[in-house]
Amino acid sequence: MRVFGLAGWSGSGKTTLLTKLIPELVGRGLTVSTIKHAHHEFDIDKPGKDSWLHRQAGASEVMVASSRRFALMHELRGAPEPALDALTARMAPVDLLLVEGFKAHPHPKLEVHRPSVGKPFLYPGDAHIVAIAADEPLTAPLPVLDLADAAAIADFILGDNGSGAWRN
Repeated sequence: MRVFGLAGWSGSGKTTLLTKLIPELVGRGLTVSTIKHAHHEFDIDKPGKDSWLHRQAGASEVMVASSRRFALMHELRGAPEPALDALTARMAPVDLLLVEGFKAHPHPKLEVHRPSVGKPFLYPGDAHIVAIAADEPLTAPLPVLDLADAAAIADFILGDNGSGAWRN
């Protein structure tokens, strides 16, 4: 499965870009899934619901399924956070898996950078960043893409820029 990531500081626009990239890529006939890293405790379940009660009672995994979707919740119960490779292995195969976050993992990434956020670039410390998407012109030793141009970013991710250097 091909994996490509978006990395950047909070507020840089990673999620906004993903919500534009996904329909662009799906519109080109690709199957796309995503993994998002959360840096804090989160819950997709509602307190008091049956699945929440199952987890609170000590279940290691709880799956909720309907005719439209299913969700699997896995409680770590003090175990270390799984690595991206372990999470990827649990995903159904698709043409492209887009990863938001997981900055330290060695997969090809696009740095999403907004100078107005006031944070430094990530690329000098991460050899796996292959390009930068920004909302204003920048000078950098990597390709710089317009953050507002999802089609051009999709072209780059798919290797349509001719380099294909990021492909795994």
